[in-house]
Amino acid sequence: MNPVEIEQAISDLAEAPFDAIEFPYAFLEAFGRKETEIKKLRKGDSNKSDFSGPWGGVLQRNNIHIATCALGEVSRTLAALKASPATTKHKAKFILATDGQEFEAEDLIGGDTVACAYKDFADSFGVFLPLAGISTVKQIKESAFDIKATGRLNRLYMELLKDNPEWGKSERRHDMNHFMARLIFCFFAEDTDIFTTSDLFTGTIDRMSNRDGTNTHEVISEIFRAMNVAIKDRDGSNLPRWADAFPYVNGGLFSGSTEVPHFSKIAQRYLSHIGGLDWTKINPDIFGSMIQAVADEDERSVLGMHYTSVPNILKVLNPLFLDDLNAVLEEAGDNSRKLLNLRNRIAKIRVFDPACGSGNFIVIAYKQLRAIEAEINRRRGEADRKTDIPLTNFRGIEIRDFSAEIARLALIIAEYQCDVKHRGQKEALAEFLPLDSQNWITCGNALRLDWLSICPPTGSSVKFQSEDLFQTPLDQAQIDFENAGGETYICGNPPYLGSQWQSAEQKEDLGRIFAGRTKNWKSLDYVAGWFMKAADYGLHTPTVSALVSTNSICQGRQVETLWSLIYDTGHEIAFAHDSFKWANLASHNAGVTVVIVGISNSLSTSRRLFTEVAEGDTTMREVSNINPYLIAGSNVLVKTATKPLSKQNEMSFGNMPNEGGHLLLSSAEAVQAIEQYEVPAKFIKPFLGSQEFIRGIERRCVWVTDDDLDEANRITWLTDRFAAVRQQRENSDRATTKTLASSPHRFGEVRQTGKERVIAVAAISSENREYLPCGLLAPGTVISNKCYALYDAPLWNMALIASRLHWVWIGTVCVRLEMRFSYSNTLGWNTFPVPKLTEKNREDLTRCAEDILLAREAHFPATIADLYDPKSMPANLRAAHDRNDETLERIYIGRRFKNDTERLEKLFDMYIKMTTKVNA
Repeated sequence: MNPVEIEQAISDLAEAPFDAIEFPYAFLEAFGRKETEIKKLRKGDSNKSDFSGPWGGVLQRNNIHIATCALGEVSRTLAALKASPATTKHKAKFILATDGQEFEAEDLIGGDTVACAYKDFADSFGVFLPLAGISTVKQIKESAFDIKATGRLNRLYMELLKDNPEWGKSERRHDMNHFMARLIFCFFAEDTDIFTTSDLFTGTIDRMSNRDGTNTHEVISEIFRAMNVAIKDRDGSNLPRWADAFPYVNGGLFSGSTEVPHFSKIAQRYLSHIGGLDWTKINPDIFGSMIQAVADEDERSVLGMHYTSVPNILKVLNPLFLDDLNAVLEEAGDNSRKLLNLRNRIAKIRVFDPACGSGNFIVIAYKQLRAIEAEINRRRGEADRKTDIPLTNFRGIEIRDFSAEIARLALIIAEYQCDVKHRGQKEALAEFLPLDSQNWITCGNALRLDWLSICPPTGSSVKFQSEDLFQTPLDQAQIDFENAGGETYICGNPPYLGSQWQSAEQKEDLGRIFAGRTKNWKSLDYVAGWFMKAADYGLHTPTVSALVSTNSICQGRQVETLWSLIYDTGHEIAFAHDSFKWANLASHNAGVTVVIVGISNSLSTSRRLFTEVAEGDTTMREVSNINPYLIAGSNVLVKTATKPLSKQNEMSFGNMPNEGGHLLLSSAEAVQAIEQYEVPAKFIKPFLGSQEFIRGIERRCVWVTDDDLDEANRITWLTDRFAAVRQQRENSDRATTKTLASSPHRFGEVRQTGKERVIAVAAISSENREYLPCGLLAPGTVISNKCYALYDAPLWNMALIASRLHWVWIGTVCVRLEMRFSYSNTLGWNTFPVPKLTEKNREDLTRCAEDILLAREAHFPATIADLYDPKSMPANLRAAHDRNDETLERIYIGRRFKNDTERLEKLFDMYIKMTTKVNA
């Protein structure tokens, strides 16, 4: 269940008649606990409660201890649950007591408490979200209204589509979304005194509509029409008297068609329920992200999980410009002149989000600037002063029309809320209506639009005009900034999309930007287009840009392709936040791993590098330069190499089967082939990929060389397998695979004879291990293309791979899958800088590799996964790795490195010298 569904279920439970016996099970059911779990609790099979009240208690292990009680006994019952030995023994995270009138609960882990009337407990549903497997965060506890409103609007939306199916089709979806935006404004306006009567909108609909809802659409249509007629023009407008009470709104929100979808009786009741919510609690920071999912079929299943948390957004905005402004504010103190200069500066700042979605970044930027301005006004004794910060300084581009409308609406709401907060309700109301008709959010494809025309540079004569705030054509002209000559900051969280996931249209988008600059653009992530356009924009006016991106743009081959072009524009990295999880609320979806990269072509000598050392805990270092790998150091671009730059042995892929599974066997199938079908054992060999190697999974493969083919063809079991391989390859759509049909006894790509001694490296492995999974395989082992291999190489090569030095190099220059390591021979091994080794160095490293292998052998049959678990790594194995690291690092610098940062600095310095020498 998603948060919206949970909130609805909990609200239904709070409104239903209280049943002391059934309540604990109904409460758990509302949080999506499985029917089988509830059944076991009812029978007592899994109920661990020791509570002896009149109805007993219900304790679900590792979750919650619940008890219902007699009237007036709630506090005593909760205390008893907390003191209960069963609560501690069975690790209950929550305790809850209720008598049907009062409700009390406590989060025993986080410390949150709930004490309220029974009918109101649904307002605190966010506290209990861990019961549904959702990792509760502070934002959702503070945004219970946004989730409740999203759920109610979603139910109305779906109910309207039942009776108006054409409004859900592509040609009318904009009309439906525009209607929803109008509703949201009306709900907000009637609860915040923008409308003179608190229930003017919903109350008028309830009074003027038929009980069956048949004329509700006509009533709403007349209300919308009224808000588009200026007061001076109303005498000849034929507005009904009851509609004349609505103010003139303007701003384009109610212009154009006032057609409204037809309402059923149920839809009308949903509308009334939505109007009954307290819309003063709306949070434009995150509400837009939630409500846009209502109109998106693909996102509707995870309603309530779609928001970008304020702390994450501030990781972008703070180093981009807010930290600097706050520092200037602190330095100004109460100096009136300095405060005035800062206020004038803030009024000219433009914030531009070219992938603005529902407006999260620009809304939060606006609110933060208003807070600084308010503090300036307070210190200058001008607390009631009207803001100098115009909404038109906050520009955005969004490809989805509903999201663009919600972004505009969110900014309007944010402006009103800031006026109320910083100036007072009276002043806010006096200046709110009519809305400004200028449009500052453009609906269109950001990679095809001219950013300079949408957010003109300082001194530009280009103008941008729009008659309608909400109906926005793509060929709109431009509006002036009210305060020209200020700073411009670009920010946002563009769509990522790796190269293999891009549509043909998205490929074309990137082609328009990169095709004339590089031949390798097709491998770039979609987000690279935003970085390149931001760099191009900066060529025309001083700009700092900071975008959220998957960490892949700072790893692997994309680094050379993208960052060489960005450097060509004169831009460098001003600040960066290295990899962290951009998480949402779903425990099963911990969020994508991202980086934040700020670029500018007018930088100071100091750069800031942020690192998340623990969840929510970030450190900052000032460094002289940040390279594209987000490491403090020179702007080096590591390029793929076909052979090692140093003197280590060449590394190759493993063998790619490409045989439809007909040459791969389980251990049982291998035994059967040998014992039942008399297949010679020499034709069955151990087969290892990354997972088999790491987890000790046993698999086998058929391995027949050309020299042994005549013998193999005399065995029916083998020829049947070969025939199946031949057919699979002949049926392939790929020409290269078809050609392999002539040799069905072999893997598609063969890189070993099957007799070599192999040093293997897992292609994909967890970042949680302190060392890369590598090892020496028994002769005769066949490795798959999911591993890399050194064939018949000296063992000292393994000492290099097993070192912490190699771990940090691979983790930095190679692509990561989320945070997992993705090894590469051409980019990781061949580029790995190794000093010139003496014979004594090789002997020492060989002994270190042997010690690591012997330490592992002492724990047979423990697997690599077992042995390299950071929490339980055996002491002798850790000691062997420590000796290997010390031996190798003394070869590099004569001592142990202090930390990974020092290791990387040395490796990059060596790489620069080595490649400079090679290219000289």
